Amino acid sequence: MHIEESQLKAFISDSGLVSPEDIAKTEQEAAVAGKPLRDILLNSGRIKEDQLHRLEAYILGIPFVDLTHEIIEPSILHVIPEPIAKKNNIVAFQKRGKDLAVAMLDPDDLQTIEFIRKKEGLRILPRLTTAESIQHVLRQYEKSLEAEFGELIKHDSGTMAIAHEEGVDAGEAEDLKKLAEDLPVIRIVDTLLRHAILQNASDIHIEPIEKEVIVRYRIDGILHDTMTLPKRISQGLVARVKVMANLKLDEHRLPQDGRFKIENDEYRISFRVSVLPVFDGEKIVMRLLPENSKTFSLHELGFWGSNLERVEHAIRRPTGIILATGPTGSGKTTTLYTVLEMLNSPQVNISTVEDPIEYRMPRINQTQVRPDIGLSFASGLRSLLRQDPNIIMVGEIRDNETAALAINAALTGHLVLSTLHTNSAAGALPRLFDMKIEPFLIASTVTAIISQRLVRRLAGEPEPYKLTKAEITELKKSMDLDHIAEMLIREKVIPKGTAIADIEWVRPKPSSETPDGYKGRIGIHEVLAMSETIRELMMKNATSDEIEKQARAEGMITMLEEGFIRAVQHVTTIEEIMRVTNE
Repeated sequence: MHIEESQLKAFISDSGLVSPEDIAKTEQEAAVAGKPLRDILLNSGRIKEDQLHRLEAYILGIPFVDLTHEIIEPSILHVIPEPIAKKNNIVAFQKRGKDLAVAMLDPDDLQTIEFIRKKEGLRILPRLTTAESIQHVLRQYEKSLEAEFGELIKHDSGTMAIAHEEGVDAGEAEDLKKLAEDLPVIRIVDTLLRHAILQNASDIHIEPIEKEVIVRYRIDGILHDTMTLPKRISQGLVARVKVMANLKLDEHRLPQDGRFKIENDEYRISFRVSVLPVFDGEKIVMRLLPENSKTFSLHELGFWGSNLERVEHAIRRPTGIILATGPTGSGKTTTLYTVLEMLNSPQVNISTVEDPIEYRMPRINQTQVRPDIGLSFASGLRSLLRQDPNIIMVGEIRDNETAALAINAALTGHLVLSTLHTNSAAGALPRLFDMKIEPFLIASTVTAIISQRLVRRLAGEPEPYKLTKAEITELKKSMDLDHIAEMLIREKVIPKGTAIADIEWVRPKPSSETPDGYKGRIGIHEVLAMSETIRELMMKNATSDEIEKQARAEGMITMLEEGFIRAVQHVTTIEEIMRVTNE
């Protein structure tokens, strides 16, 4: 049931999903990179994953199902035992009489189908689906564990308190080590970590207050209170996390940073740990960094229309600097990793200097910054330039020395990618001026500046509505709605002559699966491409407002405008766009 590349190419051409020019371009890129045609199509964003899987299902004559928003009845889900479902990427989702419909990634896996048929005595109806659908259903095996974990915390926290409520001297490292190795403490910490992984949290906050310990998870960019624990177990939790991250147990006055990893058959996740002394004890924040997360295409990250074209044009150039800007947690590093993945081929040498290394990437030489031993961004970058690189990624440009080295690297024939903390694309240029970089050097090296934020995606079936006159009046106080309407028409998102009051927007509709009506996040961007006019403005030390005005005159879509495009497409809401662009 294997699909030949020539067969796939013919069906893609006939479907009209990809233009003949893009197919020809993809074939050339696949030949150069030595990768299959389907992989290049996905990585370049020329076709969506679900579109490709639907097409493959059509070619194979197998129905396609999308389960990303489905809740499966436990009685049907558990027809296939969890270990078999996870190992073979196959899940049961529908049962009618003696017929069991199963979704899978590999329709050639006849052995697993036969095993389930014999075990259950049912007729198996195979369906093709996406990896995202499989993962969504697999997580439903875990949901029933929450009640069990809650009982575990309640029971074990009491046991631990009895065992340790007397005479623990916080200054004694040996006593703290014993406390950290106590079975109830280990089980409670493991529970917190497992919950965070199951809920796709990006951060865990463990915060001591006067009489209790609050645990919060950051999910899709929003912090949620998850559980409250007795204050008496605070010391044990801190000691356990410190042991896992190899930190000093008896240091309570100074901040500490560390790292540890959890690996099993399901996931590989690094935890970046920060311990900070606060009034009521020590606060812990852990950042979760999945090491086996799938690579994205720029299209999947949210790049759209002219913004996507500008980024693709910039990364096709062999030299220059591409900057990603935005606040912490806005997805800058993920964007740069996606660009590196697109550029990664045996013909180029890619090196990075990062703090920290968030994701491991094959065939890319990644160096961790170590300020304590003198390995800074600047010294690391200086050494990288002696390693014969074609493409360099610098985790962040923080000072004049790093900025100057990045400029020199671009001038000497390298493609440089880096991040910068500014609020807008245009704001990156004055920031470089502040670092004492000559305007003519910036003008001759910087090719594109990406600014971005992350907005939450709507889940399920949202609730449609239209803006009232009062809501339109309120929105006009903070933005030019007429200009936004013109942009939406220009970008062919809405028909010509449509007014803002005529557009159908949507609100989130909460469900048992998504309590706030959102699930996952997508980027909104603005991409400033360096033109001759903008270079001339830079040479005159123009302000960021002047540069942005010119960039918009040349067709740049701002983050707010791209956000409204996504709201019209019912990917997100106006409220979500306002929340992230007004921060």
